[in-house]
Amino acid sequence: IRSKTSVEVSITSKLTEEKRKKLCGLLGNVELSLLYKASVHGYQAPAFHQRCDRQGPTLLVAYNRSGYIFGGYTSVDYSQSGQYITDKEAFLFSVHGKIPICIKVNSGCNARYDDAKGPNFGQQLYFCYNNQPAVYSQERNEYYDGDCSNKAFSFKSATLYGNDTQLTECEVYKVEESQVIAEEKPWRNVLWTAEDELMEMIRNHKPLMTSVSRVRILMIGPVGAGKSSFFNSINSIFTGHVTSKAMSGSAGTSLTVQFRTYPVNDGREGKPLPFVLCDTMGLEEQSGAGLDIEDISSILQGHVPDRYKFNPMAPFQPDEQKASRPASLQEKIHCVVYVIDATKISLMSDKLEEKLASIRRKLNSLGIAQIVLMTKVDEACPLVEENLQSLYVSSYIKSKVQEVSSRLGVPVSCVLPVKNYSQELELELNCDVLLLTALQQMLRFADDYFDDIRPVEGNTK
Repeated sequence: IRSKTSVEVSITSKLTEEKRKKLCGLLGNVELSLLYKASVHGYQAPAFHQRCDRQGPTLLVAYNRSGYIFGGYTSVDYSQSGQYITDKEAFLFSVHGKIPICIKVNSGCNARYDDAKGPNFGQQLYFCYNNQPAVYSQERNEYYDGDCSNKAFSFKSATLYGNDTQLTECEVYKVEESQVIAEEKPWRNVLWTAEDELMEMIRNHKPLMTSVSRVRILMIGPVGAGKSSFFNSINSIFTGHVTSKAMSGSAGTSLTVQFRTYPVNDGREGKPLPFVLCDTMGLEEQSGAGLDIEDISSILQGHVPDRYKFNPMAPFQPDEQKASRPASLQEKIHCVVYVIDATKISLMSDKLEEKLASIRRKLNSLGIAQIVLMTKVDEACPLVEENLQSLYVSSYIKSKVQEVSSRLGVPVSCVLPVKNYSQELELELNCDVLLLTALQQMLRFADDYFDDIRPVEGNTK
């Protein structure tokens, strides 16, 4: 991500590359250009407006003596109009900790008041207050609509900026969508017309081990990444229309609270297809929340029954009779899929990365095949949003595939970008091809796992 300066060459951004990446992770594929730096241009409102008015979307970044870096984003021009601004895209942020805090404007509220003074957000948080290197927070709005519960932004000063109102710097950046370069040659080949062939190959797939009738594929990933949506999408393709059998959404906590095994039929009345998708509770970074790593171990070994309700405070305990006998190969997991949101790769916390690394170590020790499903590619890249067939010529998606590969420690060839069905009412060919290609790879990877264990399991055939 490049930083341009549209003012004097000598003016440099105070943002470190690490913090810049985190902020761009909140904004998507953007470039930041420094417009205004209070220590150089002055903390006075006229200096701010002279450089920041009519510049389009802007990001204000403030620094205080306690080391907090915080501020706000607005997609609407500053123009001293004297109007209340509605801006659904507006948010406040703090990048003091490992994971950025992002506070969206409350629905129905005005994001700011566009006057000739220094910048404010929701008439709650004022920057360069009274033309001084200070921030001022007002607990209640002076102006609000009935829906707002008196606040446009729900935040605590202690969390956002450590209650330290003295600023050491205030910068404003112009936010521009980064030009996504379309590469001359696709960096991965896909046959966009091959839907029927892919469906036929999946229908006719026979696991390499004759003792296994259906490949069991375990989906693991953070809350809201799209595990349940992937099952719904695959089910939709073989049903012939968009379905939503598994609960999915974008809630802050996992909607999946049970271990679910989802077989898929070839059409509503058709025979079962040769795979089962296993859905788990979302991974969360803090301990005592989300899926427990010990639970994953029990799932891999085939001990956890369908509809078992997860308890983050206590891992699954198989009964003594079951624990004493190993599960059959048919009951075990044959391929694990990490589901990662393409728009949130840069925001992945160290704790979540550590959790995923410990899961990977366990899987490696068992020799279980692993794939990364990178979802929401259309939200991550405007080129892809416009045309899904641009996926493998998008330089930005290529960089995200490389980033997730290095962060999770999996080969680039094992990272498969897809778009799940979420808001669509009708099936779409390009979407189907990506999803079916990913599923085909999962079945192939499971066969690699079977191939490795055949000398051991061969006598059971």
